[in-house]
Amino acid sequence: MTITTETRPTTMPDVQGFEDRRHIAIDKVGIKSIRHPVRVKDRSEGVQHTIATFNMYVGLPHNFKGTHMSRFVEILNSQEREISVESFEPMLRSMVKRLEAETGLIEMRFPYFINKTAPVSGVQSLLDYEVTFIGEIKAGGVYELKVSVIVPVTSLCPCSKKISDYGAHNQRSHVTVTAVLNSHIWLEEIIQKVEAQASCELYGLLKRPDEKYVTERAYDNPKFVEDMVRDVAGALNEESRIDAYVVESENFESIHNHSAYALIENDKRKR
Repeated sequence: MTITTETRPTTMPDVQGFEDRRHIAIDKVGIKSIRHPVRVKDRSEGVQHTIATFNMYVGLPHNFKGTHMSRFVEILNSQEREISVESFEPMLRSMVKRLEAETGLIEMRFPYFINKTAPVSGVQSLLDYEVTFIGEIKAGGVYELKVSVIVPVTSLCPCSKKISDYGAHNQRSHVTVTAVLNSHIWLEEIIQKVEAQASCELYGLLKRPDEKYVTERAYDNPKFVEDMVRDVAGALNEESRIDAYVVESENFESIHNHSAYALIENDKRKR
C-alpha cells in the first residue's frame, strides 16, 4: 500500500505590511547608492551614455511598519536598460503607486563630460562635472524636478592681490547650482553661466600659451567667495527657465587648511 501526504503551500508573512502602533510617520525610507546605466541629452553630441548612482525614497505613513525594499530595485530594473530624463517622472510616479505612498523622491547622480577647447592653442579635452537630477512627488501628486551641477572653477583672492608685491594666491573652487526648472535647459547652459562668473574656468588640457592665458585671466579677475555666489545668483535671476535656486561656492584655500564658503537661496516664485 502506498501512503501519500499532501503538501500545502505555506503563506509567507508580509511583515512590512503589519500595522505599526507608534503613530510616527517616516519622511523618507528606501534604498541608497544603487548604480544603473542612464542616457542623458548632450547639446553637442546628442546623447551621453553613463552610469548613475540612485537614491530612491518614499514617505511612510505612521500606521505602516515598513516599506518593501525589493520593490525599489524592481522598479529601477523594469525601466529601459538605460534610464533617460524623459522616463524619470513616470518611474517616480510608478514607485509611489507601487509602494502605496503619497510622496516620493529619486536622486540620480552621474558624471557628465563636456569637450572643451583651450583658449589659445585650441587643443580639445574632456572635463567632467558632477550632475544630480532630483525628482520629487509631493503631497497632492505635484511633480518637481531639480538639477544640481558642481562646477569646478578657479578663484583668485582680491585681498591677496591687493597686499602682495609678487602675485596673489588662487585655488580651485566648487560652485554648486541646484535649480528648480519650469522648462528644458541644457546642462551646458547652467555650467557656462557659472564659469563666466569665475576668476577663470578650468580645462582638462592646457599648452604653455594656454597656461599663461588662464593665469593672467584669473589675476585680472579676482573674486572672493562672496563675489562668486552673488555674481552667479545675478545670472540665475535673469534666467526665466529657472523658478528657484540655491548657489553655493566652496573655495579650497591654498594658504589655509580650511575652505571658504558662501550660499545664496532664492525662490523667484515668491516675489
